[in-house]
Amino acid sequence: MTTATLRGHVAIVTGGSRGIGAAIVRALADQGAAVAINYRERAGEADALAKEITAAGGKAIALAADVSQGAAVAQMVQRATAKLGAIDILVNNAGIAITRGVDDLTEADFDSTIAVNLKSVFLCTQAVLPAMRAKKWGRIVNISSGAARGAGAIGPHYNASKAGVEGLTRGYAARLVKEGITVNAVAPSLIETDMMKGQPNLVGRIPLGRFGTSDEVAQAVMMLIGNAYMTGQTVAMSGGMAFN
Repeated sequence: MTTATLRGHVAIVTGGSRGIGAAIVRALADQGAAVAINYRERAGEADALAKEITAAGGKAIALAADVSQGAAVAQMVQRATAKLGAIDILVNNAGIAITRGVDDLTEADFDSTIAVNLKSVFLCTQAVLPAMRAKKWGRIVNISSGAARGAGAIGPHYNASKAGVEGLTRGYAARLVKEGITVNAVAPSLIETDMMKGQPNLVGRIPLGRFGTSDEVAQAVMMLIGNAYMTGQTVAMSGGMAFN
């Protein structure tokens, strides 16, 4: 059921073809926003999602772009704007998780993790700001992780990338608040996505007794998009594992 509270708004969701990204895309479309679904490799899944939304009466397009590359981001925003209108909602969800220990973590692993998880947030934010400033309204939500503050199982490079995302969130929030643009983060831990498949042993660490769902993460994102007074914050979701 479409509530249409975001009709007239245009969103980009990076890494939007599956998992948490796809749940956020559906939630935005459900509220009437036109959505650009960014993907890097999964064209089939992104196209299928766009078709699903269009068939239900919504507006969505799939856009390929490596969001760790400035030129690709500029082209993506240009194409999304031409097809859907000026972007005023950005969800920075694209990320990679290369599991490494301290002894097998390489410079290449570190660089690619920082580029995809952190630099992409900077590039996409810079690219959409002119349109948001012109409208004096914008919502940016960055997908962080409990690893920004906790130890995590993926590795120090991943911790650093997500802690950086939260630093960018606060830095932009402080500077954009007077222009009607809010910038927040959601930090989920142990969500039932492809990343968690084959790791049922991890459920034992969650006091709630189950993994979180992509839809629950999407709910938190939508709450931040709907709240004009909340900015510079990180909403943590961990089933009771940790508290801010």
